[in-house]
Amino acid sequence: MELSTNQHFKQTVKMVRELLFWCSCAVILLFLCVIGIYTAARIAGPPPIEVPQSSIYYAADETIIGESNSGGEKRYWVNLQDISPFLINATIAIEDQRFYRHIGFDVKRIAGAIVADIKAFAKVQGASTISQQYARNLFLSPEKTWQRKLKEAFYTIRLEANYSKEEILEGYLNTIYYGHGAYGVEAASQYYFGKSAKDVTLSEAALLAAAPKGPSSFSPFNSWEKAKHRQEVILSEMVKQGFISEDAATEAKKAAITLVGNTNMQQRNIAPYFQDVVHAQLKNELGLDERTISLGGLRVYTTLNPNMQKIAEETLANTVAEESLIQAAFIAMDPKTGYVQALIGGRDYQESSYNRAIQASRQPGSTIKPILYYAALEKGFTPTSKFRSEETTFTFDDGREEYTPQNFNYKYANDDITMAQALALSDNVFAVKTHLYLGTETLVAYAKRFGIESKQEQVPSLALGTSGVQVVEMANAYSMLANGGKSVEPIFITKVVARDGEVIYEKEEQHEQVLDPDTTFVLTHMMTGIFDDSLNGYANVTGHNIISKTTRPYAGKSGSTNTDSWMIGFTPDLVSAVWTGYDKGKAITLPTEKTYAKNIWVDFMEKALKDKPIRPFKPTKNVVGVNVNPESGLLATEDCPVKRYMYFIKGTEPTEYCSAPNNTNETTPDHTEQPIEKNQEKPWYKRIFDWLSE
Repeated sequence: MELSTNQHFKQTVKMVRELLFWCSCAVILLFLCVIGIYTAARIAGPPPIEVPQSSIYYAADETIIGESNSGGEKRYWVNLQDISPFLINATIAIEDQRFYRHIGFDVKRIAGAIVADIKAFAKVQGASTISQQYARNLFLSPEKTWQRKLKEAFYTIRLEANYSKEEILEGYLNTIYYGHGAYGVEAASQYYFGKSAKDVTLSEAALLAAAPKGPSSFSPFNSWEKAKHRQEVILSEMVKQGFISEDAATEAKKAAITLVGNTNMQQRNIAPYFQDVVHAQLKNELGLDERTISLGGLRVYTTLNPNMQKIAEETLANTVAEESLIQAAFIAMDPKTGYVQALIGGRDYQESSYNRAIQASRQPGSTIKPILYYAALEKGFTPTSKFRSEETTFTFDDGREEYTPQNFNYKYANDDITMAQALALSDNVFAVKTHLYLGTETLVAYAKRFGIESKQEQVPSLALGTSGVQVVEMANAYSMLANGGKSVEPIFITKVVARDGEVIYEKEEQHEQVLDPDTTFVLTHMMTGIFDDSLNGYANVTGHNIISKTTRPYAGKSGSTNTDSWMIGFTPDLVSAVWTGYDKGKAITLPTEKTYAKNIWVDFMEKALKDKPIRPFKPTKNVVGVNVNPESGLLATEDCPVKRYMYFIKGTEPTEYCSAPNNTNETTPDHTEQPIEKNQEKPWYKRIFDWLSE
């Protein structure tokens, strides 16, 4: 009996030893498997975690004006530090309480889930960690198979082996689906609450953290009761885990929540024509492909001024009659930098996305004349140089061609007029005479110097703006006058930042002195004449009907053809250009439609600059200002009925005095036959006059 018992004991010991041996082998094998899998995960390297992300367009004040969009999905990436701690903690509390303590799998939670499922004879509790969910979102299809589960486990290990907990959490929060096409906390925060993820409150954070469990069920837009109940559960869990106090949870449960139901980012209605230009430049000038632009998660910083854009759109809408079929284009620029601050390419983007400010080529009419007169000033003309204003037929091409330009309403001075008055009244005969005097190649060359790339025909009518240009080109050309003659180009994008924070493009500003500063100022002051009734002559100055609306000094020029109406003008700080007309070149016949461009321009400028200090055009060092009788072009005296303060390059100002009205022609120097050179020395009597005037 004792022997039998002893044998039984020995057998038991042997079995225990064998069991321990095999258990040890199993543990060692398991350990080796874990080490092997972990090593394999390390060897495999970090899995790519880049996901498609919407690119965001920012205005100059860094407010969001738009985004790229793919299939209605909104995807943005924000750094972990730019996510509200409430939202981070709420997510951890409800999704993965031991996130920072496990290595990708929560064994305790898995065991609990198994027990709960066995008791219910159904799958009632999930055990996926944040790492597992992130792996599933990134790399796997939604099918529920053992093969997919094994892949999920391996991807989870790869994530944990190669990325920090913060990187995994950041990735998870930026990719999880919250419903309504919103992927990630930023898109969801914008959609649900109309604010950034960094700004959500505790109450909002808990409500948002409820959605990923089942967006169709727990979205407050689909079921407020379910969403609210889960929010309260989350707040209670946050208290249990020490994230918040009981009082904070109670207050959050009672807090009112305002739901928005759309995204402030997806704003195609904010400057849509401007956004189209930005997209085109990303592709054509920066060389980015469509996928990178649309899904690369770029942050594109633009020059748009949202306030000016709003003013421009409202001004256009309020000026042009709703029933009118006329079209319009508008652009506003900072002349010092070239930054395009507002742009309108048409009256209705939904009806027509054709960008008339950038794509259309239209005749500029008399708005080309300042470029012509700049050339004349550089070649010896002065503001008081004269030509006769009368109906004139010009012959050219060895007498085989004739050209007879007409003034507006067929009005002429039938006398000599000064260039300053010719510009203010927009005398066409004077312009053509100047053009032919300089040589028809001159204006073509100077247009290029002013940055106009559109081809200009070398013909007599070019002085009246018969060759097509783009609105953006004219705004750019006038910017050179406003900034004192420096080169400038229209800029829409200042910086582009990749999804990883790398700056892949940043605009470098270079402004070369292209025009003579003194000549530029003299011309600029001449251009203020369209708002000065002292230059009225056989007709009113062209800005006469909007002078009453102006509250500060402006320089500018209007222009019109049968099919085009323009107004371009500027202060030292802002240039804006307006074009109105019909797409198919229909004649503008209604008197009201002929005034649209001027009224849009002046109303915009007044509103855009309303709170800005009034800045006059500052004379340069080598110019001198004197009072001049506009009709005679001579120095004004008490006998002259009208006078205007005009500027000249030093040494080219008038030296004769206006002695009496209607008796000035005999003493008027002929500046057109013998143009005064800029560097001509002042006569001795003029130097004495300057000395006595000091």
